[in-house]
Amino acid sequence: MFDARRLSTRLTTISVLWFVMSSFTAEGQRAPSPESGVESMNPPDAPASVNLWQPGDPGEPLQIHGWVRSTDGKPIVGAIITIWQADATGTYYDDRYRASLRTGKGGRYRFNTVLPGQYYSAKHIHIAVTHADYEGVVTRILFKGDPNLDEFAAGELAIPLEKGTIKGKTVLFGRFDILLQPMGSS
Repeated sequence: MFDARRLSTRLTTISVLWFVMSSFTAEGQRAPSPESGVESMNPPDAPASVNLWQPGDPGEPLQIHGWVRSTDGKPIVGAIITIWQADATGTYYDDRYRASLRTGKGGRYRFNTVLPGQYYSAKHIHIAVTHADYEGVVTRILFKGDPNLDEFAAGELAIPLEKGTIKGKTVLFGRFDILLQPMGSS
């Protein structure tokens, strides 16, 4: 049976451990999230939605949540997050599986999708984050356990997924936190 409190506690613990164990800069601040080396493929007119999938789409339902913070740990409210991915079969579309949203209170965000299918490399979701006061980042969400991960990706970008049940449906849950460096501080 799905225990939302237990899952939330477990994901928070994983996130806190990641926060503590991540590399720090010489000034004692955390390093910004790593770039994936992939340029943005997201069109500027991505829909503002937390649901990338449509009812009836194949694949395993997936909910990703996290927060966007400054390298000094302060939450970033109003950051723009653009997301694009392949569907469950590994197919990209010009008008599907794309979204744009803003971080809310505490720099939090959440979106619902499906676990993407294989597309050349490891299964992944592209994510770009921008804010007027911070240097933006374009990176990827990868998934622990994917046999196609390289060593860097497995350690820096891959997140664990937990299974839960909501209204009788199995859903995967993952947390991906993002750190941005203030403009002019590099």
